Amino acid sequence: MRYAIYFTPPASDPLLKVAANWLGRNAFSGQAVKVPHIRGLDPADFAQLTDSPRRYGFHATLKAPFRLAEGLEERELLSAMMHFASSVDPVEIPKLEIRCLGGFFALVPSEPLDRLNQLANDIVVAFDRFRAAPSEQEIKRRNPDALSVSEQRNLEQWGYPYVFEEFRFHMTLTGPVPEADQPRIERILGEFLEPVLEEPVEINNLALFTEAQPGSPFEINSLHPLAGTNRRKSA
Repeated sequence: MRYAIYFTPPASDPLLKVAANWLGRNAFSGQAVKVPHIRGLDPADFAQLTDSPRRYGFHATLKAPFRLAEGLEERELLSAMMHFASSVDPVEIPKLEIRCLGGFFALVPSEPLDRLNQLANDIVVAFDRFRAAPSEQEIKRRNPDALSVSEQRNLEQWGYPYVFEEFRFHMTLTGPVPEADQPRIERILGEFLEPVLEEPVEINNLALFTEAQPGSPFEINSLHPLAGTNRRKSA
């Protein structure tokens, strides 16, 4: 069993519904969602495009997947998450936009948000005691030779390269897209997601996702509302 601390919009949120429709799976129910018909995109190509993010579900990583450290139990992690969530305020993202990051597409804040970065930093530190050290195989999967010095240091100390200065809030929408196809995929994503990108997004919960076995889909175990949360109005 692996655990991950993510953000995902509530099940009733329009953004979540549209993103789950795009990915073809809803992590709340664990059920597949009928793949939309996208003009100019073959169904098999579309399925391949969304294969990797579909397994993880629509989310933003706050604490990357980890196995529980020896001697700790899930109930202790849940208790710590409830306590932490009750002590921090939500963070609003005024606007999300579609952007290509190293070859894949994701939703990212349209402007830097120090409070959001600080929240992610605090989560990395607060929950690190629950993380078992990664195995050699897990480290190799991160391809450490291709990482920068700071990313290698993060991998060694925190089990994940992209924390602190290397952190970038993003909600993944595709796997790798060949450079020649990127303008077309960006246009398709824009048309598909445009109706739900006008509203601000409130980071109002911590979501505990679980992976029952290696390679199996991640599912939502529980949501932990942040203190003072005012949920976005559903359409």
